Amino acid sequence: MSVTPKERMTGVLAVVFASVLWGTTGTAATFAPDVSPLAIGAVAMGLGGLLQALISLRGIAASRAIFRQNGRMLLTGALAVGIYPLAFYASMHLAGVTVGTVISIGSAPLLSALIEYYLDGQRLTRRWMTGAAIGVTGMLLLCIGESGGHAAAGQGNGVIAGVVLGLIAGLTYALYSWAARHLMQRGIPSRAAMGATFGLGGLLLMPVLLVTGAPLLASWNNAAVGAYMALVPMFVGYVCFGYALARIPASMATTITLLEPAVAAVLAVVIVGERLPPMGWTGIGLVVACLIFITVPLRRRTVLRSVKP
Repeated sequence: MSVTPKERMTGVLAVVFASVLWGTTGTAATFAPDVSPLAIGAVAMGLGGLLQALISLRGIAASRAIFRQNGRMLLTGALAVGIYPLAFYASMHLAGVTVGTVISIGSAPLLSALIEYYLDGQRLTRRWMTGAAIGVTGMLLLCIGESGGHAAAGQGNGVIAGVVLGLIAGLTYALYSWAARHLMQRGIPSRAAMGATFGLGGLLLMPVLLVTGAPLLASWNNAAVGAYMALVPMFVGYVCFGYALARIPASMATTITLLEPAVAAVLAVVIVGERLPPMGWTGIGLVVACLIFITVPLRRRTVLRSVKP
């Protein structure tokens, strides 16, 4: 599926916008401390996924024959959608907003690249690998800087558990991105592919929401947090992400989302009060450098030779 440079750039900008929205989720969750991370994940991705399915019903119905032919791909993506938010928000709860987001999102580009390499035989360019290395180095610096503070406070075990859950979140994030893009490449419109994948994943999350979601109704504040998570980062963010997946590779899209932990870290410092040491700020700088390196088109260097009269 070929795209024009303009379409590619709009895809990049769509992922950047989605990443900024997703970067607010960890901070938003702290405004509902009585709500468990499982409930936060279930209401955010569950209701957000069902909304995506609702606005995509016509496209899903029109593509039902292709969905039946690719049922395993759809189910793979839906299972990943169901697991991802539970692991992601539990990771942030245990290891802190910054570390949880860093591990979950920072590991996704590498895992996405491995999935595409082993399952699709897609080779990664030297430029992408260099940019990913810069970004992952930034993630590591950011994580080390934050985890040092947690260890000093005697929360080392929580950080380790949060890191493991973050890696699970990164794997499922990479997997549903890969599955959704494959559905699009097989002739399903992006909105229908994302709507079906996230709608089915949202249905899988409903039992979790029924069991853990009572605190969401305990106060207007908790309900407002749940509504924000479902409508803005999850619904609007993933509509933008689906738009991007139809125009750029999943590995590039997941690499661009390295912006999310940088946004989350800044908000955690400014609003939540988490401390970020100089090493962490260096990591954020490397993340920004990674984004510029892999997304800004390289100008073709043309040597103009003057023609002598």
